[in-house]
Amino acid sequence: MFAIVSITTANQEIKRSRFVATAAPVVSTEAAKEFVAQYSATDANHNCWAWRIGQSYRFSDDGEPSGTAGKPILQAIDGLELDMVAVVVTRWFGGTLLGSGGLIRAYGGTATICLQAAETREIVPTVAMTISVSFSDLALLKARLLAQSGVQISDESFTGSGAILGVTVATSVAEQVIGNIRDLTSGRATIDAG
Repeated sequence: MFAIVSITTANQEIKRSRFVATAAPVVSTEAAKEFVAQYSATDANHNCWAWRIGQSYRFSDDGEPSGTAGKPILQAIDGLELDMVAVVVTRWFGGTLLGSGGLIRAYGGTATICLQAAETREIVPTVAMTISVSFSDLALLKARLLAQSGVQISDESFTGSGAILGVTVATSVAEQVIGNIRDLTSGRATIDAG
């Protein structure tokens, strides 16, 4: 799965109707609702939208015939394997009816153009770990962790005998990292994987 990095827009004119798509990264349904409200044009005929955040998704045809706007926008999101994204496609009616097939192509197509233009990043599932380590193992452990792909040290605090490291680890390498920590410190480090 992928996420878009920043707000992106695209527009096209189809039979004198103007379609403008705006897509944004969102982290919650509340953020998606706020985005839809912010980017819905009050002077437009229709502000159709869709969002996906993990298994949660919603879409709206905003007065267009059922299934001709929101669902094609969601299909554009899913077709590009995107997550944590919201898209609003705004239509200003140009006087020519497009029919159901034309609306599906217009809304889905405008959303796809917008999403294809967006810069994306891969979503990597991670697990947070807290590692308690003595001073004697700290320097070598930090060096090995920083050299490991998929590992990021996010926090470091010191105690009387060593340090506590907050680490984010890609789920795909978590077991390997835990084994490496135990081997490197001969089991002296304690690991809390949450």
